[in-house]
Amino acid sequence: MEEEVLEKVRIAFKLAFDIDPQKISIDTVPTDISAWDSMGHVTLASSLENAFGMTFDVDDLMAMENVKEICRIVSLKLGTVQGA
Repeated sequence: MEEEVLEKVRIAFKLAFDIDPQKISIDTVPTDISAWDSMGHVTLASSLENAFGMTFDVDDLMAMENVKEICRIVSLKLGTVQGA
């Protein structure tokens, strides 16, 4: 996983949930962050779209079940992963 993608994801979490970005790891899941509920997911998606200058479709949003998947989806959209 590219470290710079994870760093931008961390910043998006900071902006969406006002939490310490260093608390976000590749293994972070929604149950680790109380504000990451259905409405929080929408806020996070907006923050991610702003951070990366891209938009996500419904399938992308549904697949973003954890930080690892968020990074995978963003990397695919950026073309930095095989199969993009």
